[in-house]
Amino acid sequence: MVFISVGFLFGNWATLIPYIKQKFDLNDAQLGLLLLSFPIGATVMNPFSTFFINRFGMLNTTVIGLILLATTFVCPVGASWLVLTSVSLIIVGMCLSVTNVAMNTCVTSLEHQYSINIMSTCHGMFSAGLMFGSIAASILRGMKIEPVLQMTVIAVVITAMVLLLRPIILGIHEEKITEEESGQAKFILPKGALLLMILISLCTNVTEGTMADWTAVYMRDIVQTDDYFIGWGLAGYSMFMSLGRFVGDALIPRFGGNAVLRTGGIIAALGITLAIIFPYTITAILGFTLVGAGVSCGAPILYGSAARVPGMAKGAGLATMNTFSMGGFLAGPVLIGFISKSINLPFAFSIVAVLALVWAFLVNRVKLY
Repeated sequence: MVFISVGFLFGNWATLIPYIKQKFDLNDAQLGLLLLSFPIGATVMNPFSTFFINRFGMLNTTVIGLILLATTFVCPVGASWLVLTSVSLIIVGMCLSVTNVAMNTCVTSLEHQYSINIMSTCHGMFSAGLMFGSIAASILRGMKIEPVLQMTVIAVVITAMVLLLRPIILGIHEEKITEEESGQAKFILPKGALLLMILISLCTNVTEGTMADWTAVYMRDIVQTDDYFIGWGLAGYSMFMSLGRFVGDALIPRFGGNAVLRTGGIIAALGITLAIIFPYTITAILGFTLVGAGVSCGAPILYGSAARVPGMAKGAGLATMNTFSMGGFLAGPVLIGFISKSINLPFAFSIVAVLALVWAFLVNRVKLY
């Protein structure tokens, strides 16, 4: 429920980005800078997430964090000034950072408690929520429902659902992050195999960040589709990213991380190319769907491989990978905005297609676990 709710909130927001762009009459470069506010908030708060979990517990932090996240998501949509929208996105990013660490800690605790593997499935549920959120937002936009009302109702529903399921959530075995565990996850200067993994991760994260923030804009400005279909490109992307993660635990052991990620890069490049060459509603949705399938297993493979790089302290490779990955996800949408402003959005998307081919090439030069 928590993972789906977070995805649902983000899917609604991402589909409303064209509304924000039109509301403040922003060009693509200005929109890219505005969208930078969200990951800035998340990056600033990330070092403090462990403090909140140790102070209030992972369960209460998850419950309170999700309620705050749902509530604050109303602010950037309802803000009447551009500066307030930016500040609101920073606050949303801060809430997301704390909630993200807390809910993933809960999943880890459940895996230990019941000797099960559900992390990939939970992240697949986030992608499913992203899909449902973008579809719901598209339908509501087509019905001319005010975005502020839309996000307010969603916040109320999610808050009520969290409070209803709170006793079940609090029944999870509490697990705190110790100082020793926190100390293990320190940034190191990447080199060798880890450096190649990080370069691949930058390509996959730029792709993910671009799809999340610019797909709806592409559907409206380039495809010029009806309001009902603005969010369907993101929905198709999210659906196949979700499906890819659900089957990833079976595909990766069978074919190997290198083969799966190499094939994914080629599929993602083909999907973006399809959306660029044939900018029509059906072909664009199909293209973005292929991108979702191609990038879906990137995070599970790369994060798992970084955590198992030989000769490194436990958590060091993963912490370093996470730092650079956040940078790619943060910088990607901004760069797309500036390239789109200087040339056009299809050309900016073609850069992402090239990056997909780059990661498919680099995969041949490193062993992924």
